[in-house]
Amino acid sequence: MPDVSASPARVTLFATGLATLAISALFVGMVRDFLVALLLAAIFSAMAAPLQAKVSAAVGGRQGIAAAITLIILLIGVLVPTLAIVFIAATQASDLVAGIGGFIQRLDTDWTTIQLPDWVPFREKIEALGPQIAAKAGELASRLASLFLSIVSAATRGTAHFFLNLFVMAYAMVFFLQEKTTVLAQLARYTGLTIDAQNRLVDRVVSVSRATIKGTLVIGVVQGALGGIAFSVVGIQAAAFWGVVMAFASIIPAVGPSIIWIPAVVYLAFAGETVSAIGLAAWCAIVVGLADNLLRPWLVGREAKLSDLMVLIGTFGGLAMFGAVGLIIGPVITGVFITVWDIFHKALATALAAPAQSSVESSTDGGPSAGKQPGSV
Repeated sequence: MPDVSASPARVTLFATGLATLAISALFVGMVRDFLVALLLAAIFSAMAAPLQAKVSAAVGGRQGIAAAITLIILLIGVLVPTLAIVFIAATQASDLVAGIGGFIQRLDTDWTTIQLPDWVPFREKIEALGPQIAAKAGELASRLASLFLSIVSAATRGTAHFFLNLFVMAYAMVFFLQEKTTVLAQLARYTGLTIDAQNRLVDRVVSVSRATIKGTLVIGVVQGALGGIAFSVVGIQAAAFWGVVMAFASIIPAVGPSIIWIPAVVYLAFAGETVSAIGLAAWCAIVVGLADNLLRPWLVGREAKLSDLMVLIGTFGGLAMFGAVGLIIGPVITGVFITVWDIFHKALATALAAPAQSSVESSTDGGPSAGKQPGSV
């Protein structure tokens, strides 16, 4: 007989679930522009939990004051230097665009002003092809100038949106930092996973975020700063801008900032500044190149436990979907993706092994002939 009494409960559950999904969809659609800011607030709050605990102990357990102090420390230590570097780089990018325009005019008017060193192979043939090279170089430089202008314009247009999301993230962190249980752990409760699986997911998000900030941002800043200083010493225009570009290029495995400084070395060599070219190549190859090899094991270790390929795909995918914040969110989603599939694999293996184990126990303990001797009644 079917259990009729269970039907009203099922109808109530279905109606409640339907209403929950509808209202949740309406709410998510309403705040969709701030979801990334809230997600970052949850991630940063979980990462800052140890600092929040120390500050809270120092101020006598007053969570509100501790959260405000923790947030101020994070903003001063991370956000202010980042905004300063970005502002300088954007300013120098504008100067670089103007310099490219002058370079185009110089190539179009007088190719002979650029003298190739005697050691350049096929120097006579290259000089004979001067007008064609000048035209192609001018076309390339013009496209680069247009690209730089579009980037600067996009950054300017997004300034108001950036600061609005920054305010939402900071305001949310004031509340998230005061939670005894992190927001990530509270969200994990609604996944329906076991407690162990929930803890693994939360730990994965925090560890990948920490490793991303250490391994990508910190190392990128160090390499970009070292490269920018070298560019400034040898007299390359917009050194701070190129330093920021090298910081972003550092996320590319096996290539990194070399995609920027090698063309700079070639440019100096063709311009006849041989000493500067050799010095820049030596500095970038030894100091900038080894910074990653020396800092990454110390800062990251095996905390992220993600292959270089997955980090690269997650970072580029995050950048394409979320913009600059994808540098953090992309690897986090990648780490959660791998963890969820690992949890599913173990759950599937356990589920498939359960019937076999149950069959073995039935045949040994609960079978009809269990415990009987031959001939017994």
